[in-house]
Amino acid sequence: MSTIREDNGGSASMFASLLVDDAEAQRRLHARLVASATAEGILDVAYHAIDTPIGSLLLAATDQGLVRVAFGSEDRESVLSMLAERISPRVLNAPGRLDAAAREIDEYFEGRRNSFDVPLDFRLAQGFRRAVLTHLLEIPYGDTASYASVAARSGKPKAARAVGSACATNPIPVVVPCHRVVRSDGTLGGYGGGPQVKEILLDLEAHHD
Repeated sequence: MSTIREDNGGSASMFASLLVDDAEAQRRLHARLVASATAEGILDVAYHAIDTPIGSLLLAATDQGLVRVAFGSEDRESVLSMLAERISPRVLNAPGRLDAAAREIDEYFEGRRNSFDVPLDFRLAQGFRRAVLTHLLEIPYGDTASYASVAARSGKPKAARAVGSACATNPIPVVVPCHRVVRSDGTLGGYGGGPQVKEILLDLEAHHD
């Protein structure tokens, strides 16, 4: 009986070893694929997930800059499918392109950074929504602005509701600070990552301003 247990244990160990070897081989193959795609200029969208105090964030970048930040509450496969459809099907998990963005986001949550320097790619936002996003970058760290005031800055003073829609569909949250836009009465308003995340971000900035 003990011989059978030993045989099963040996088989299990061998199987586990094969799995480890296979995973390592896949990792090396993927690394070569990323390097080759980068060298040939055909890595159109790179993505990488990072852990933060507000949960996992999926970062995606083109050769022009950071194009998408997705909250953990968003379906990852849907986000990647959207990137493949709207930008390019050549999408790969390639952390190297996201190193700078990941580092700056880490520094932000550590209270050591109050603005971002990474280049941004706004191609997922068009028209008035894109104009709104550019004005969001003007709201100082630790400060807030009302939907109505952002509408006025964007050239459409009566478009507060449209500003809310632009903030709700902001493809690069956290970095493009739609969390700094609140209602005229001072209440938080909506947020793509949820009201609790919005409150966490505003509290973080209030304590490190």
